[in-house]
Amino acid sequence: MPKIIFVDADGTRHEVDAKSGISIMENAIANNIDGIEAECGGSCMCATCHCFIEEEFSAGIPEIASDEDEMLGFAAEDRRPGSRLSCQVTMTDEMDGIVVNLPAEQN
Repeated sequence: MPKIIFVDADGTRHEVDAKSGISIMENAIANNIDGIEAECGGSCMCATCHCFIEEEFSAGIPEIASDEDEMLGFAAEDRRPGSRLSCQVTMTDEMDGIVVNLPAEQN
């Protein structure tokens, strides 16, 4: 079972067992991770699951789609390298150990 390491804005780390085949957002919700609100339930319509994926893992995930790219413009915290909507990144076994930094605020 792959692991996801969520890092709060204050630096607190939460390592969780992740399920492959579902999004990082769904894994966060299933593991009660604060900082991922997911108001739209994963429809790429709200940007409240904004996260920052560590650069070393960026190459292993699909490129950002145009609708996600556009929606990131509405995120509460400014976009930066590694910005993604966690609802749009499906977890795989190959992503084991991925580090996902969470913004200080989502709305």
